[in-house]
Amino acid sequence: MPKLSVVVPFHNVAAYADTTLGSLARNAGPDVEFLLVDDCSTDDTPAVVDRWADRIPGAEVIRHTANAGIAAARNSGIDAARGDFVTFLDGDDWYAPGHLARLLHAARELDCDFARTDHVQATGTSRVVRRAPARLRGTVLDPREGIAAPERETMVDYPFVWAGIYHRRLFEDGALRFDTGLRTAEDRLFVWRLHLHARTYAALGLYGIFYRRGVATSLTQIKDSRQLDFFPAYDTLLAEIGRDRDAEVLLPKAVRTYCAMIAFHNGKADEYDPPTAKRLRQESAAALRRMPQQVLETTLSMMDTRRSTLLNRLRDKQKAA
Repeated sequence: MPKLSVVVPFHNVAAYADTTLGSLARNAGPDVEFLLVDDCSTDDTPAVVDRWADRIPGAEVIRHTANAGIAAARNSGIDAARGDFVTFLDGDDWYAPGHLARLLHAARELDCDFARTDHVQATGTSRVVRRAPARLRGTVLDPREGIAAPERETMVDYPFVWAGIYHRRLFEDGALRFDTGLRTAEDRLFVWRLHLHARTYAALGLYGIFYRRGVATSLTQIKDSRQLDFFPAYDTLLAEIGRDRDAEVLLPKAVRTYCAMIAFHNGKADEYDPPTAKRLRQESAAALRRMPQQVLETTLSMMDTRRSTLLNRLRDKQKAA
């Protein structure tokens, strides 16, 4: 039986899949299985995946007959996983040789519910190491400590689910899955839920994952209504935190992060198609009114002038309406 299951969704990434799959081959071993999920690609991705699947020990191809999105593709991999641990990789990213062996060794040594790693951001020929904003490394911690104060960057602001490894006990009986109703921001909700419900976690000083930026097919590059799924993602989060035993402590961080997302997207609203830009402004104003108003007032008073002014204007428009 494998010790580690690597879930890799693919959708229309034929130009990059050879690099991704080649890196899997260089990380293959008796302890690792690779679950290659083709989410109904319409380019040459299926042919590339099939060609490599026969050359990668422990590889299994899973086909979706309709495009279901990255959340569903990851869930398909989770459901098929047999390893003691699960990790994820996107179909246009890649691993350094030996990364998975080091990752698995560290996870087994620490024996925590999940561990997060650093990564290398690759933009063209540029390489920049991005470090997970953890207080300590190589030490087992309470996941709620990874949420921390609203004014600081913390582990819930590091939403790269592929920069981590997760014990299978988190997924047993359907306990933890990606929300298939979200076409984007599913990773942000997933990371928050990890820190709210897991018992232990750690940060690792590994950076063998290469994250490809600026890819036209990437969900981070789309300019349509799919980008607005951060609204239901954070509305769900605020509702769940509102029922949490530590709601008073956790809400300020969640509200500030939601506000930062609203400000970020409105700051580039002119890049979206007109109907999406209009909907963005309307939903932003409505979201600000739904938030706990006392927490929101404190949040806006602590944010920089540019963002607080933008958010107050949006909120005032909703009040007028």
